[in-house]
Amino acid sequence: MKYYFEVLKKYAVFSGRARRKEFWMFFLFNVIIGSVLSLVSNFLGGIYQLAILIPITAVGVRRMHDVNKSGWYLVIPIYSLILACTDGTKGDNKYGPDPK
Repeated sequence: MKYYFEVLKKYAVFSGRARRKEFWMFFLFNVIIGSVLSLVSNFLGGIYQLAILIPITAVGVRRMHDVNKSGWYLVIPIYSLILACTDGTKGDNKYGPDPK
């Protein structure tokens, strides 16, 4: 849950880098919370997905920065998934210091 709240604190921060663990833990909790809310009410699930759209995009962009790629790589479906699964660049890169 710590990573979920960390991402929400950086609601619309598109600069910097996000670790692989931060990205996937946020994704996991997002799926769980969205699924539970959708089971309760489709309306609540839809509202939640709209509310979380900016943070999921921001953490995705920061994840692309961690592998030393532009945030625009998110629009390439399979390649962005591969990049999200790979380890980040060791040390500093042009997007900031290593988050590890």
